Amino acid sequence: MTTTFVVNDGAFVSRSVRGACPHDCPDTCALITTVENGVATRVQGNPDHLHTGGVLCAKVSKYTKRTYHPERLLTPMKRSGPKGSGQFTPVSWDEALGDIAARLAAIAQRAPEAILPYSYAGTMGMVQGESMDRRFFHQLGASQLDRTICASAGAEALVQTLGGKVGMKVEFFAESKLIIIWGSNSIGSNLHFWRFAQQAKRDGARLVCIDPRKSETADKCHEHIALRPGTDAALALALMHELIVNNWLDHDYIARHTLGWETLRERALQWPPERAAEVCGIPVEQIRQLARDYGTTKPAAIRLNYGMQRVRGGGNAVRAVACLPALTGAWRHRAGGMLLSSSGQFPAQRAVLQRPDLMPAKTPRTINMSTIGDDLLREASPAFGPKVEAIVVYNSNPVAVAPDSGKVVQGFAREDLFTVVLEHFQTDTADYADYILPATTQLEHWDVHLSYGHTDVVLNRPAVAPVGQARSNAQIFRDLAARMGYTEPCFADSDEALCRQAFGDAVDYALLESQGFATLAVPDAPFAEGHFPTPSGKCEFFSARLAAQGLDGLPDHLSNYELAGTSARHPLAMISPPARNFLNSTFVNVQSLRDIEGRPVLEMHPDDAEARGIANDAVVRVFNDRGSYLCHATVSRRARPGVVNGLGIWWRKLGLNGTNVNEVTSQALTDLGRAPTFYDCLVEVEACNTPAAAHATA
Repeated sequence: MTTTFVVNDGAFVSRSVRGACPHDCPDTCALITTVENGVATRVQGNPDHLHTGGVLCAKVSKYTKRTYHPERLLTPMKRSGPKGSGQFTPVSWDEALGDIAARLAAIAQRAPEAILPYSYAGTMGMVQGESMDRRFFHQLGASQLDRTICASAGAEALVQTLGGKVGMKVEFFAESKLIIIWGSNSIGSNLHFWRFAQQAKRDGARLVCIDPRKSETADKCHEHIALRPGTDAALALALMHELIVNNWLDHDYIARHTLGWETLRERALQWPPERAAEVCGIPVEQIRQLARDYGTTKPAAIRLNYGMQRVRGGGNAVRAVACLPALTGAWRHRAGGMLLSSSGQFPAQRAVLQRPDLMPAKTPRTINMSTIGDDLLREASPAFGPKVEAIVVYNSNPVAVAPDSGKVVQGFAREDLFTVVLEHFQTDTADYADYILPATTQLEHWDVHLSYGHTDVVLNRPAVAPVGQARSNAQIFRDLAARMGYTEPCFADSDEALCRQAFGDAVDYALLESQGFATLAVPDAPFAEGHFPTPSGKCEFFSARLAAQGLDGLPDHLSNYELAGTSARHPLAMISPPARNFLNSTFVNVQSLRDIEGRPVLEMHPDDAEARGIANDAVVRVFNDRGSYLCHATVSRRARPGVVNGLGIWWRKLGLNGTNVNEVTSQALTDLGRAPTFYDCLVEVEACNTPAAAHATA
């Protein structure tokens, strides 16, 4: 829609452009950008989109500050100083693309697997995140990337239990009478779900928050259950125990729509509330009361998020929780069941977008993005394959966000590692690049988005022309393909054409164009009569697929790798949930948002702080055998005793001593899904009076 206003002797042109929020959040908001004389002046939520409702989070409502940020990268840059120095010289696109293509071609001639793409959810768009880039690397024969850093443990758990990343429709939480918010600070990370939860609360629903941290969401719930990190499966099994012994079960639903009930029943009966209370560090009556509420309240719904799966037993924990709705028959109601991710319900045509058929006959090796610290330091070997000689980073900032970041820095600092980074800003990772290529922001390119929190496809139109010399990710890989001599027709597909390919005829593209979003035809209560997308068509308490891999077919509690109370030197468990005004490492350089957060902090319970002589606001050193970082202590009952909360993820260069919370996190992987164990981490904390700390507080 374009509206023209005449102002004095000139024309003032204002138009509204429909788009989509690109960021790693379940909400996938529909946006409306106001453009005045070619400049985006305002971004707001689309009021016609049910799930957005005209409301945006504080981060995205300031999106124009990202597009027009004074530190925005506007031209290709070539390194002119030592790696990590951040010293670069502007160059032309022609020079940058020519040199990059020549370097990659020379490596590929010897060992194409020595080239590694590294990307994640800096944009969740299917075009700018997983289309032309995948075609390029598939044609090149590069190593594949196992994209595990956020959600793969929980995703694998859902696949093994429910058959896919599926669940109840988020809007029907508004009709629930009991909502359990498990491992989620919804106010900060799932705002639009929270609106539905608040509606249910106003209508009399009870809200329970399960989280080691007393989050802002916990503040607004009727009850907060502050269990120890990594003990969620124990709590879920104890809830099953109580459902069984009190006969709060839907026997008909279990008989017709589940698989493995007798073996699950036997395991659950090994977990009386007393045992779970000791493991979880919570009162036994809290467990009994939660089981009573869940077993006797209809409809009851569970909203999971990914915090609970970032420990050794995270996959099993999600599996255990995912069994609960089938035990009580909660799936019979559209306001009952559970939701962790809805993304498996979208008919995305990923093979069309990504073209895996372009790969060589022998499938290249796969490298896990969560172990990038170790993998960049590995030498060539028969088991590993060739040494990584080149890495192309886009939609990610691994130097800041990957675990065990001391090793990540060492890897990226290798002088023999050719590094290309597509970015908006000179991030921690960009500092180590040989070339930085300026990428467009969401206001400047085409894209199409699915969601993992609702069931609408959302189209993003470019609202303004690219700022400076920025190019879309897809265009950059299209240009590199041309420089490499790739002549297959698929490398000529435009960004808009890729949007049309993402869902093919499964989604009405004309509707996307006309209103900006299209709603999938998903039943209101998708599993009321079973029909789970598992091999059996049932909710699989017992997974034969896991058993065939030599794993336990039933969900169980697995203790953390690093269990609090087992280390005299590092006695405190640490979790690292996101700061409310950041999204992973995105938005950290938006000054207004950073001003709200203030500085890197570690929340400590008063008892733990007093035992260490640490005062509120003091600079502290958080450390273990992997490394240490400095931050300010916030003495607060948001932390439970024995657990500290290192809010993240700050850019390292904006930290107190050039590090961040991931200096101490581990590269160990989860039980399922090969995911990182960020919240399975022991540390010690001490007051810090070093010169660096004094400088940091000045």
